[in-house]
Amino acid sequence: MDLIDTLRDLVIANRILAHECVVDGYGHVSIRHPDHPDRYLLSRSRSPELVTLSDIMEFTLDSEPVDRQDRGIYLERFIHGAVYEARPEVQSVVHNHSSAVIPFTVTNVPLRPIIHTGALIGSEVPVWDIRDNFGDTNLLVTNQDQGRDLARTLGPGRVSLMRGHGCVVAGNSLRQAVMASVYLQLNAQLLLQSLSLGEVTYLSKGEVELMAESQLQPTGGADRVWEYWVRRAGCQGM
Repeated sequence: MDLIDTLRDLVIANRILAHECVVDGYGHVSIRHPDHPDRYLLSRSRSPELVTLSDIMEFTLDSEPVDRQDRGIYLERFIHGAVYEARPEVQSVVHNHSSAVIPFTVTNVPLRPIIHTGALIGSEVPVWDIRDNFGDTNLLVTNQDQGRDLARTLGPGRVSLMRGHGCVVAGNSLRQAVMASVYLQLNAQLLLQSLSLGEVTYLSKGEVELMAESQLQPTGGADRVWEYWVRRAGCQGM
């Protein structure tokens, strides 16, 4: 994929995440630079639903802008740089504050997949608490040390929750990261409802592995659901 197509897909990803209510005025999605793996692409500080091609900026893995000009930048860009630094295979990162996941960041109830499309989040989802290593903060990831600490909790997985804050989602492609983010939220919503009814039956580790593998195949619906989200977000003409 060339740079223009990458930028266009990143704009579309912003719009999809906004339209599916994964992000609102806050939250962001990035992609590793297709020509420079030691850099990533991320919008200037702007609400995802409003992001355009001209808003996309280039950052080093230390999350320093390559050409800032006079543009505002996201305070929590360090989440992205630290994950790309720790995980060479990761091609896209989403950070969001989905209200559906918050209860699982502040209680002892684990967030685990219960629906087949939720398999992308993995069998177990760790929770990162910034207070463990940084004491009292404003809960925002505002430097590389905090970003690296979060990346360590994420480990080789796809999702880490953030206590009282939200989550980070890593994908081997932009579409994978978006898909995992959307279904993470849906799974969390359904799990909250199910817990109020009684004992919950979770997906087994084997079911998670098999479903996640098939879910990411174009024939398994990955292309179909992307086309659906693109149309819902009004981006089919981009």
